[in-house]
Amino acid sequence: MNERICIGKIVAAHGIRGEVKVQSQTQTPTDLDKFGDVENKDASRKFSIKVLGMISSNVRVKIKGVDTRNDAEALIGTELYVARSALPELAEDEFYKGDIVGLKVCLRTPDNEIGTVVGFANFGAGEIIEIKLKGQKETELLPFTRQYVPVINLESGYIIVSSATMIFAEDDDEDIK
Repeated sequence: MNERICIGKIVAAHGIRGEVKVQSQTQTPTDLDKFGDVENKDASRKFSIKVLGMISSNVRVKIKGVDTRNDAEALIGTELYVARSALPELAEDEFYKGDIVGLKVCLRTPDNEIGTVVGFANFGAGEIIEIKLKGQKETELLPFTRQYVPVINLESGYIIVSSATMIFAEDDDEDIK
């Protein structure tokens, strides 16, 4: 398991005083500053942050020492990490996304590997898991629900999916008026 967990990603600058918008990956988005200082992905930079509020689905954050819009824009795309030990204990059926990214994806049984988990997204209607299927350039997006992902086995390094593509309901034959 990873010793550090990504808790958010800087997605935009906000205003002219160096504030940034962060896409939070914490259960409560405004908890970003509750875990102490954060680091970038390779741990080459440490940031002291303060949550200022919410802007739409992003968290407005002030980073100590980032005082201009240009400074803030230079950080766009930076992922923010904390030590796993700074985070609360998880319940039995809870997982950190960082522990799932990189796992093998198997269709219906553990011996039917079809790809790899490459990420997560949330467009407002719930968590989506992003899967890189073997032999394909594009990724596939599936709802991150028990219906689509019934098994997560961190110890053995795989998840089981019930379908490699999203299942859509059949359209009615009637025209919409």
